[in-house]
Amino acid sequence: MKEKLVSMKIKYYGVLILAALLITVACKTEDDSFITVPERDRTEQQVIDKDSLLGYLETHYYNAATFETVGDHSISELIITELPTDDDGNYLDLPNPDDNTLLIDDISIETVTFTDVLYEYYILKLNQGGGDAPHFTDSVLLNYSGNLQDETVFDSTVNADNPLDLVELIPGWRMVMPEFNAASSFEINGDGTISYSDYGLGMMFLPSGLAYFSAPPFGVDAYANLIFKFELFQTEVNDHDNDLVPTYLEDVDGDDNIYTDDTDNDDLPNFIDSDDDGDGVLTKNEDIDNDGDPTNDDDDNDGIPNYLDEDSTASNEDED
Repeated sequence: MKEKLVSMKIKYYGVLILAALLITVACKTEDDSFITVPERDRTEQQVIDKDSLLGYLETHYYNAATFETVGDHSISELIITELPTDDDGNYLDLPNPDDNTLLIDDISIETVTFTDVLYEYYILKLNQGGGDAPHFTDSVLLNYSGNLQDETVFDSTVNADNPLDLVELIPGWRMVMPEFNAASSFEINGDGTISYSDYGLGMMFLPSGLAYFSAPPFGVDAYANLIFKFELFQTEVNDHDNDLVPTYLEDVDGDDNIYTDDTDNDDLPNFIDSDDDGDGVLTKNEDIDNDGDPTNDDDDNDGIPNYLDEDSTASNEDED
């Protein structure tokens, strides 16, 4: 959903946009239909998902030595393999431990509270990246491959050509992407392709509660944990309502949830509201000094910037 609000608040239009945003997907599939099933208790499901993910991480390894060599690597080089088993199905020792590493030994364990539930998710960081880190509401250009725990690939890119808006993606992406940096530089090749250098490279292991939960797209089961490999090339700051306030700054309470910030209580979150404080003056016109940043204008010096202060109605369009 790429529409930008450029006029005064129109509640009906805004609600439609919000509804479209709430139907989030991590990536495009040939069939974008959703399957709805009875919703389980999130706390109970997180316990199940955590146990399943940890079991996967403890029994799968990757070719770690490949990523110790100097130079940029690709997700196509990243090979995940399940530990071998004996005739009774018992797991054997790690093959070639000088070259391979169990995932559980190299991942970082992260926690986040989402929908009032404490979730664990896991990150394998193979390269930090040398460019800028995206905010949780930015757009990112990347290659990725998504699979289920049974190694079924349900979505992937061949060449990164279309940026993805993190606001439109599953929650786990908004939590993981800011932990990496985009490429430090790029070069346009003679054939028109682009080569990136020193880009973020890694994997994320997400419980269903930070993925599709009970409403997956075609090809993904309800309550499926998801695993993504990715190469992060570029990032761009978003301003979804074109009000000169970057979307990440519309998270006024700093809880990383832009849907709960609604300063004027008009049922439009600030990030899709062109008049955040409902004072009749467009947010972009409350940039009194015309420096392109309404967040630093506070005419009455009350510590509340004009665009969030209904008592401050000065506009840069006022006549002298």
